[in-house]
Order: sequence, then structure tokens, then C-alpha cells
Amino acid sequence: MNKVFLIGRLTKEAELRYTAQGKAVATFTLAVNRNKEQTDFIRITAFGKTAENTANYTQKGSLVAVEGTIVTGSYEKNGQRVFTTDIWANTVQFLSSKGEGGGEQKNANTGQKQANTSAYDDPFADIGTPIDDGDLPF
Repeated sequence: MNKVFLIGRLTKEAELRYTAQGKAVATFTLAVNRNKEQTDFIRITAFGKTAENTANYTQKGSLVAVEGTIVTGSYEKNGQRVFTTDIWANTVQFLSSKGEGGGEQKNANTGQKQANTSAYDDPFADIGTPIDDGDLPF
């Protein structure tokens, strides 16, 4: 089984482009806390309506949950083999946007809004003060 669940913040706005066949593709990097001292920066790719909604309704610092699949690959660069690991998102759940305070959630796949009624919805709620643009290392 190849399934991954991540919660983190966008390091910058998602980049939206379209294939020659008109299919939307969004790429973004998610900063995910591994533990209190370490953060992983994970490349995410979303497709279709999920890609469009993610690009249109998130920004740098937005908190999102991603469910997807790990995809590995490799390519040749300057005579050396480079290995890649990415996540292809099946779903992207908007947990909050920068400056929004977590007042509501929106599912990127359906566009449906949900009320944020529990402190357990925000995995970063226990870190103390809210994260500001100046606090982000990127």
C-alpha cells in the first residue's frame, strides 16, 4: 500500500499550469514538522480541480492536509543519476489560510466549506503564538 498523509504549511504560493490537453497541474512545497527541531520540505503535485482550487485559495503560509501517493523517479544530470521523491495529492484539505485564524476549512476537491469547531483540527495549535510571515524560514 502506498498512501501518505501530511499536514504542513505552503512555503510559497502553488504554481498552476496546464498540460497541452488542458489538464490543470499545481506544484507546491509543504513544510512539515518532523519533530520540534526538524522540518521536512516536501514537493507536492495536485491535478485537475484540486490543483486549481489549491492554487486559487491558498498562499504562502497556508495550513493544509494532503492525502496522496509517494512517487519516485530519476533522471540524468551532468552525467550523474538524480533520484526524486514527490507526493501526488489525491486530496488537499484547507485547514486555514495565513491570517485567517483557522475560522473555517475548505476541501480543495469539492470546494465545500466546514466550520472549525475543535482545537484538535490544528496540529500546530500547541506551539504557542501564531506563525507570522517573519517566522517562516523561507
